[in-house]
Amino acid sequence: MTQRRSDDEEDDFPEWVDRVQANVAGEVRRRRKEMGWSAQDLADRCEELGHPIPRNVIANMESGRRAGLPLVDVIVLAAALETYPACLIFPVGYVDRTQELPFQGLVPTWDALRRFTGEEEVLGYDSGLVPDFEAHTSLVRTALAALDEEEQARFAARTATSRAQQEEAERKQSAYADQAITAKYKLRYLRRELREDGATPPDLPPALHDVDPPEWAPETTQEERP
Repeated sequence: MTQRRSDDEEDDFPEWVDRVQANVAGEVRRRRKEMGWSAQDLADRCEELGHPIPRNVIANMESGRRAGLPLVDVIVLAAALETYPACLIFPVGYVDRTQELPFQGLVPTWDALRRFTGEEEVLGYDSGLVPDFEAHTSLVRTALAALDEEEQARFAARTATSRAQQEEAERKQSAYADQAITAKYKLRYLRRELREDGATPPDLPPALHDVDPPEWAPETTQEERP
């Protein structure tokens, strides 16, 4: 059972930078010990990931002796510890309250995390293309699921032992085909809008290769051609 860190002393605020670094340091130490790793083990894993962070740097960070904490270190430490960078910065359940910006009061760490990730919208903030990419992911899942159900219904129609079963399977096949077509149409429209905004849409799975018109299809090199 890991020890739970509490922070209810609101009268004496540390500097915001110190608080953020303390959150990260405490969560790195907690996760490292939970995984049964030494500081050297963590340093070795960071080096394997391509961004070496020496053992003494990790030790100084965890003890609060390190003056700075580069963003790139946070990203690699999170990957090494098999978690998300946001979870190091806002350790939900281990730090009760934290400070989102300088000169602001303490807020629940859970609320701060949700605003940091964009899960909780902030009035006036621009979320960029995140909602569009989320919608894209949802449409891809819907289209793939409909195609899978359509194929199953097609098989059921072929193997039906009665006319009633065949008709029911064909009805389902048609319904799922319509769902797939609708999702593909919405995907094509969304991907066109993304391109018009100067953005690059996410890659499509092979089953949805027909969503993009030919002029949008990725170029195929000579080596990739059959």
